[in-house]
Amino acid sequence: MPTREALAIAEEKELDLVKISPNANPPVCKLINYGKYMFELAKKEKESKKNQKVLEIKEIWLSMTIDVGDLNVKAKQCRKFLEAGNKVKVSIRMRGRQMAHANLSVDVMNRFFEIVKDVGVMEKKPLTEGRNVWMMLASIPQDKRN
Repeated sequence: MPTREALAIAEEKELDLVKISPNANPPVCKLINYGKYMFELAKKEKESKKNQKVLEIKEIWLSMTIDVGDLNVKAKQCRKFLEAGNKVKVSIRMRGRQMAHANLSVDVMNRFFEIVKDVGVMEKKPLTEGRNVWMMLASIPQDKRN
């Protein structure tokens, strides 16, 4: 159908002539109420965003010389984050002479993981990057826990 006729029909019915596939030969067009169409698209997009869960990464800082009581307090906080479904990045910053004994910080990380392993899984093992040692923990789904 010629473009002029299609535009005349669109004006007569008070609709918009929208190109669906402009690269086709001849181009394919459709008669729709464009404002209503855009409103419906925005509504669907908003609805799909509402159903998404945003995954947060929480961070917990430990010390290489942390004591058992403090480690348990940090583990309790980590347990709350994991039960809420968040990922947790556990970090240790080594200072001064601690750099010579980086293996001790990995031991602290492993002790920390032993405390929270019933609610979380180690996504990334303790990794040393310069002065920092860090690991990533992810939560275990509720139905898979012991």
